[in-house]
Amino acid sequence: MTMGLIILLTVLFIAALAGTFYAFKQEEKKMKKYEEEGDTVEDQLRRSHEYETSSLKSNVPLQLAIYGVTIVVSLFVFVFYVF
Repeated sequence: MTMGLIILLTVLFIAALAGTFYAFKQEEKKMKKYEEEGDTVEDQLRRSHEYETSSLKSNVPLQLAIYGVTIVVSLFVFVFYVF
């Protein structure tokens, strides 16, 4: 039972880590796209302002979902193991 719990929690950790890297890769693709299109100071300033307003609507909820699910499932497994 203990080994199963360790394996499940390890899988959950890896899934959360993979989700984090997925979000990072999305941002990295955006940056490459901007570089290919040509990047001016005005474009960077405009994107910076857009990012400040849209980041709270897209990236933060994604990260909260990833870690929220991981924590809830981990707690469920822990409670199941204890009782």
